[in-house]
Amino acid sequence: MMHAPPSILFFILSSCLNLIIAIPPPLNLLPRANSVVNQTTCNGKQYIYEQLSGYGFIPSNARDSFGDTLGGFGSSIAIDLKTWRRLRNGTYTGTLYAIPDRGWNTQGTLNYQNRIHTFSISFNPAENTTGTSPSPPNLRLIYQSTKLLTDPKGNPTTGLDADPSGGISIRDFPLLPAATFTGNGFGEPGPGGRSLSIDAEGLVLARDGSYWISDEYGPYIYHYSRSGTLLTAIQPPPAFLPTRNGTISFSANSPPVYDPDRTVTPSNPQSGRSNNQGLEGLTASPNGRTLYALTQSALIQDGGPDNPFRRQARLLQYDISNSRQPRLKKEFVVTLPLYTDPTSQKTPRKVAAQSAIHYLTPTQFLILSRDSGFGGGQDNSESQYRHIDIFDISSATNIASPVYNSANSSIASSKGELKPGITAATYCSFIDFNVNSELNKFGLHNGGAQDAGLLNEKWESIAVVPVDGKKGKDGEYFVFSVSDNDFITQDGYLNGGKYRYKDESGFDLNNQALVFRVKLPKGVDPS
Repeated sequence: MMHAPPSILFFILSSCLNLIIAIPPPLNLLPRANSVVNQTTCNGKQYIYEQLSGYGFIPSNARDSFGDTLGGFGSSIAIDLKTWRRLRNGTYTGTLYAIPDRGWNTQGTLNYQNRIHTFSISFNPAENTTGTSPSPPNLRLIYQSTKLLTDPKGNPTTGLDADPSGGISIRDFPLLPAATFTGNGFGEPGPGGRSLSIDAEGLVLARDGSYWISDEYGPYIYHYSRSGTLLTAIQPPPAFLPTRNGTISFSANSPPVYDPDRTVTPSNPQSGRSNNQGLEGLTASPNGRTLYALTQSALIQDGGPDNPFRRQARLLQYDISNSRQPRLKKEFVVTLPLYTDPTSQKTPRKVAAQSAIHYLTPTQFLILSRDSGFGGGQDNSESQYRHIDIFDISSATNIASPVYNSANSSIASSKGELKPGITAATYCSFIDFNVNSELNKFGLHNGGAQDAGLLNEKWESIAVVPVDGKKGKDGEYFVFSVSDNDFITQDGYLNGGKYRYKDESGFDLNNQALVFRVKLPKGVDPS
C-alpha cells in the first residue's frame, strides 16, 4: 500500500471534504522561464515547453459531499477563466470543474450516478526547483461541491454498462443508451430499474453556465443545465453508432461487478465506435458557438479496434449557436501517433490513443495522446508515450459527407490506411510528461518503484490559463492536466457512502495533477 507524504493535510468541513496540499511560501515575482524542455513548429507556429511548474494531488480515499470516493475526476477538467486571477503575492486562484467517468470499474461497472465536481485552485509556481532539491507539492485543489446529473425527466443517470440492445426513448431525443439493473445496481437488494447510461469523458463550460459532456457509450454529446438536467443529446452520424447483429448496440461489454459473467456477442461492435473508444475529447471555440469532439481511436470500420491499425480518429465540428439544434458543420481525420511497447513481442507497435483535446485556434488544437498499461498500479511502471501534442486541420480534408458518414461507411482500410483523396490533420509532438529531469523537480518519476512519486497510468485532461492572470498577451500559459486514478483505493465508498470497496490491485492511487509552463504562438486563444 502506498501512503501519502506528510505534506498532505485534509479537513472535513460540514458535509464537504476540503483537501489542502501544503505549498511553499508564495513568490513575489514570476520571472519568464529561461529554460526550454522542448520546442516544436507546427504549420509555421512555434510552441515552446518551458518547464514543469507545478504538482499536487488529492488522496485516493478522499470523499465528495455525497459520501462517495472522490476519484477518477481527471477524465476531463475545465477552468473557468472568469475566475482565474494572479494575486499580488504571486499566488494564482481560480475555479476548476471536473468529471469522473463511470465510477469505480476496474472489476466491473456499478450504478454510479454521473456528476460534476467543483474545486477552488491555489497555485504557487515553482520556478527554480531542481531534481536534487525538489519542491513539495505547490498546487492546492480544494474540493467545493458536487452536482449530480439526471436524464430529462430528473431520473439519476448511471455508469453501468449499457444494454446490448435497445435504449430509452424520450420525445425530442435520439435513442439513448440505457442500463437495466437488478436490486440497487450495486449487487444489493433494491427495486431494480433502468437508467440513462453515460461514460463521461469530455467537459466544456458553456457561457450561460450550462455544460457540454461527451461520452463513450453513445458515443453522444450531452448538453446539461446548470442544475444538472439533460437538455439536449447530439447523436453523431450513423457511421459512429456501435452496431451488433444489424442493430444499434450501446454496450461496451463491461459487465457489472455483481454479474461478471454477463457476455455480449460479439464482444466488440461490428461497426461504429469500439468498446470504450468513444468521444473522448471535447472542446469549444472561445465564443462558445463551435464544439469539437474527437474519438479516442478509429471506428471499427476504419481500422479499429486492433493495434497498430486503429490510428485514424475522427473529429466532429458542430455549430451550437442554437444549442437546441446543433448542426454538424465539418469533420476531419486525426492520425494518432505510434509507440513501441517493449512488453509485447506480438504487437510491439501500438497506437497512442487520445484522451483530451483543447482549442487553440480555428485550425490548431492540443491533444493528449498516451500509451496504456504503464505507470502507477500497473505491472510495468515505465510509460513509453504520454504527451500533450498539437494537431492542425488547416490542410485536412473535410469528410462530412454521406459517403463517409452513413452506417458502416469507412475512411480507411482494415489496416488503417486512409482512402485516396483523404488528407489527415498535421500532427506535431510537444509536451512529454515522461521527462524525468522535470518530474524529479517535484520528487516524481516515470518508471521505477511503485511509490507515491510514480506517475499514474491515465492522464486524460487539459486546461490552459494565462501566466499573467489576464489575457495572455505575452503568450505565456500554464497547461493543467489531472490523472484519472480509476477510483483505485483500499478505502473506497460509493452509493452515498453505503457501499464499501477495496480495489483488488492492493494499491492506493492518488489523484495527481501537473502544471506545465509553455509559450504559445501569437494569435492563439485557448479560452
